[in-house]
Amino acid sequence: MHRIEPHFRWRDIYVASRDNRSPFYGREYSEFFFTNKIYNYVIHPQWDAFGSDTLYLKILFVDYDKNAAIIEFIGEWNDCITNDIMHLKRNVIDHLIQQGITKYLLIMENVLNYHADEDDYYQEWYEEVTEEAGWICFVNTLEHVAQEMEETNMHYYASFGENYNRPNWRIYEPEALIATMETMLIE
Repeated sequence: MHRIEPHFRWRDIYVASRDNRSPFYGREYSEFFFTNKIYNYVIHPQWDAFGSDTLYLKILFVDYDKNAAIIEFIGEWNDCITNDIMHLKRNVIDHLIQQGITKYLLIMENVLNYHADEDDYYQEWYEEVTEEAGWICFVNTLEHVAQEMEETNMHYYASFGENYNRPNWRIYEPEALIATMETMLIE
């Protein structure tokens, strides 16, 4: 897992640690010291911790004019034991909502498991963004993860599944990826 880096092709457009409106502004990274881990597996030092022991993320792109963000995840999303949605909502999403972000494209291909619990934070997040014509979309969700999300009624709060799987999302520029997904969500 230590070789899986967050997507870096857009770094000439956006870097969260250099964005004074980002929750990760000023964060410094090592290319040599691997301190974060998921269970017994170290992960690449470019991933950002946000309070979960099993899930990490990287804000790949934010467009404040279009109120949109692209966030990539790695690990196990576990609401049941570690309440990952609470950490995500309170430590990252709330901050971005205060900055006007209402459209969330979450890259999920490196989320290996999902364990649901209560849906309060998802409902709160959904209600806050849809008031402003926003949305939440999970892209490239693994089949078993999407199945667990479907079984726990996550589709009430976010779009995900086969229609939203874009294995080649890396070939897009971030604005084009957001526009593509938004077109799908509106139709």
